[in-house]
Amino acid sequence: MTETQTEIPGDALVIAGIPLRSRLFIGTAGYPTQSILFDAVAASGAEVVTASIRRVSLQGHGSDTLRRLKGHRFLPNTAGCETARDAIMTAELAREALDTTWIKVEVIGDRETLYPDVAELLEACRHLVDDGFTVLPYCNDDPVVCQRLADLGCAAVMPMGSLIGSGMGVANPANLELICRRSPVPVIVDAGIGTASDAVIAMELGAAGCLLNTAVAKADDPERMARAMRSAVQAGRDAHCAGRIPKRGRAEPSSPQLGLVGS
Repeated sequence: MTETQTEIPGDALVIAGIPLRSRLFIGTAGYPTQSILFDAVAASGAEVVTASIRRVSLQGHGSDTLRRLKGHRFLPNTAGCETARDAIMTAELAREALDTTWIKVEVIGDRETLYPDVAELLEACRHLVDDGFTVLPYCNDDPVVCQRLADLGCAAVMPMGSLIGSGMGVANPANLELICRRSPVPVIVDAGIGTASDAVIAMELGAAGCLLNTAVAKADDPERMARAMRSAVQAGRDAHCAGRIPKRGRAEPSSPQLGLVGS
C-alpha cells in the first residue's frame, strides 16, 4: 500500500472514495445550548456533521461551532433555497468559505411539506457535479428520482424517510427498500427519523446510513439520544448484513419434534 492509498475496512461506508467509520450523519441546528450540541455530536460518534450555510454565521457562535467541530467532516447544506440558482450560489459560497467541495443540496418546492422541487434539484445537481462538487442531494422517496440523481454523478442520494422534523419514521418502507436495492450509490435516509427504532428500520431496509437532527436536538436528553442513535444505526446495519429470517404465517418450533418423551 502506498502512502497515498487509504485502507478501507470491509464494511466501511465509502462516499466519493472517502471511507467513513460512522454511518450516522448528524445536524447541528436547534440544540438548547452550544455545549449540549458538542456533547451530543461527540456521543453520536458521527464523523460527518451538517449545517445550513445560509444560517450559520462565520463569526461569533458560528465561528466557534466550526472551530469546535474541526475534527469532523463538515457537510454544508443549501437549506432554505427554493431555486437551482440559489442552491448553486450557496454551494459556491460554502466551498469558498469552508474549503470543501462536499455539499448537501436541498431545493425546497413547498414550504408546508418541505418537499423538494425535483426539476430545480436535478438542475442544481447537474451544475454542481459538473463543477467538481461532491453532491449529496436531499430528495423524495422516489426510485426514479434517485436513479436520475445517481446518473448525474451524485456521490450519494438522500431520500426522505418522512416529512422533515416530523419524527414519523420511515413512511414508505417499500419504496425505500427498492431505492436501496437498486441504487448504484450509497443511500442515506434523511428526514423523519424520530427515535432509535426508526433508524434501525431504515438501516434494515438496506440504507447505507442515516442523517438526523431534530430527533437528537429536541430530545429531552440530546446526548443520551445521540448515543441511542449511534447504537441503532450499527444494530440495523448488522441485522441487514446478517439477513433476517423469512416471515411466515404459521408457527414453527425452534426445537425438533422428533425424540420427544412419550412420542
